[in-house]
Amino acid sequence: MENALLIIHLVLVVFLVGIVLLQRSEGGALGMGGGGGGVVTGRGAASALQKATWYLAIGFLATSLALTILATTERRSGSVFDADIPGVEAPAEDAELPLTFTPPTIDGDDAGITPAAPAAPATPAIDADPDNLVPAVPAQ
Repeated sequence: MENALLIIHLVLVVFLVGIVLLQRSEGGALGMGGGGGGVVTGRGAASALQKATWYLAIGFLATSLALTILATTERRSGSVFDADIPGVEAPAEDAELPLTFTPPTIDGDDAGITPAAPAAPATPAIDADPDNLVPAVPAQ
C-alpha cells in the first residue's frame, strides 16, 4: 500500500513540475508586474493548464498527507539495535561491563626488546697544539 502510494506521489510530482514549467510566466512576484488577468487583479478565465496545476497540487497534498499518516501509524517503538541478529548472542541484561582498563605490561627481556642507549653528543676535535688556537673573541 505504501509503495503504491509513493509511486503515485512521485508521478504527481513529475507531472506537476512539468505543467508548471509549461505555463507562461506572468513576470514579477505573484503576477504583480504583468498585465490584466494576473493573480492579484480581477478574475480571469482559468486555462486548462491552470486547472491541471490545481488538480495535481491537490493530489500532491493528499498523497503527502496519506504518506505521513501511514508512516506514523506503522512506526514501531524500539531501536534497530533491539533486532535479533543470527549467530550473535546479546549480553545479559544485568551483566556488568568492565569499567577499568589496565594496559598490558611488556618486560624488555621477555619480549626480546632491548632499549637503545642514547647517542653520545659529538665532541669537537681539539687541536693538541696550543699555538694554533684561534681566540673566540678578538682582542681589543
